[in-house]
Amino acid sequence: MAELKLTRRSMLKKTGLATAAGTVTFMGPWYYNRVYAAASDKPILIGLTSDASGQYANSGASDRRGMLMAIAEFNERGGVLGRMVETIHIDTETTPATGSRAAERLITRNECAFLIGAVSSGVANAISQVAQKYGTIYLNTNSSSPTESGKNCHRVKFVWDGNGKNFAQAAVKNAISSYGTKWMLMTNDYVWGHNTSAATRQLVEQFGGEIIDEILVPQGTRDFSSMLLKVQQAAPQVVAAAVGGDDQKAMRQQVSQLGLGEKMAWINNQQDWPDVYGLPIENLFGVFGTTWYWKLDLPGVAEFVQRYQAAYPDTRMRVPGNVFYNGYMATKELLSAVERAGSTNNHKVIRELEGLKVSAHDRMQHHDAYMNPATHQMQQTVYLATANQGTEDQDDLFRILSQSDPEEIRDAGADAACMMESLDDTPTFEM
Repeated sequence: MAELKLTRRSMLKKTGLATAAGTVTFMGPWYYNRVYAAASDKPILIGLTSDASGQYANSGASDRRGMLMAIAEFNERGGVLGRMVETIHIDTETTPATGSRAAERLITRNECAFLIGAVSSGVANAISQVAQKYGTIYLNTNSSSPTESGKNCHRVKFVWDGNGKNFAQAAVKNAISSYGTKWMLMTNDYVWGHNTSAATRQLVEQFGGEIIDEILVPQGTRDFSSMLLKVQQAAPQVVAAAVGGDDQKAMRQQVSQLGLGEKMAWINNQQDWPDVYGLPIENLFGVFGTTWYWKLDLPGVAEFVQRYQAAYPDTRMRVPGNVFYNGYMATKELLSAVERAGSTNNHKVIRELEGLKVSAHDRMQHHDAYMNPATHQMQQTVYLATANQGTEDQDDLFRILSQSDPEEIRDAGADAACMMESLDDTPTFEM
């Protein structure tokens, strides 16, 4: 099948979705961040689809800071292919319906060449469905449901975080050996929580453990007293929590107040830095996963932290965490792929991203990383950590316990579940 040579504007006219038709609506705040513009140079426009409100507002802000620092570094060097990079941000509100409307607006009204950003997997899935319809490359920077690179994969979507199965594979077997076989699950009641807990359950049973109960945690929960009473009465040896954002902050505070963090082992599937930064160290109980830490003794890490602090001297979060790192790395690799392709043509950039390989040195991780062409998930090092008890540095909260090679924790189930659209079935354009 021959490639269709369409501009975004002509494509929208052909599909009846040009903004002049008045068919695209959006509700909610949005912000246009003009980095640079010159009359003779059309900028490359990127839509930022991260949360500024809702359960993941703090992580959304950190995600955006990472994207913007990467963009600023390219613009300081003269842009990409001689063009400056500009951004428009729309708050996706941790709500899939808002994410879908935001994606429609950024693509059809603002004519963004690319979309970047997500923390909630439900929001990421909604955005990616819209992006696939138009052929717009979408980087899911920070949501980690196994379904994002599995059954909900798309040709235009690239997933940059480890997923719940990756983190579970790094933690479960050792936790059963170290702490016991009697497990309980605490699960955020939405797609990421359900799929992460399902992956944990499968591994616990595979390695001879038993799930004695599962507690569903509605999004927006602030009072965990009845749930923690259940935990106390059941007395599991291990509690595996897939609870994120502001819900996790509330849970950690109340677990600590009741002393439950010391009475049983806690495994938190993934610990996002914005969710614990500023909490007392006693609230950081248990073992948890992450993709990166600012104190890793690796080349480039100290300089990266310095660049962050120079870019954001007034930010409450004095050091970068995994969410910032994912946003930065995804954006950097997208713009680098455009440079290698010599074009913003979406099909050419997709091919570049599908073949992406990044050295451990350039990733500031322990192992080389690569984009899985079958699922479009970045295969990378996963770390397990715990609280850095006794630290005198209030920003040095984690003590890294282990690091896993990408092949050791690869999600083979995602490879089998992903039924990705072909390039021929993906609209093509150049902005």
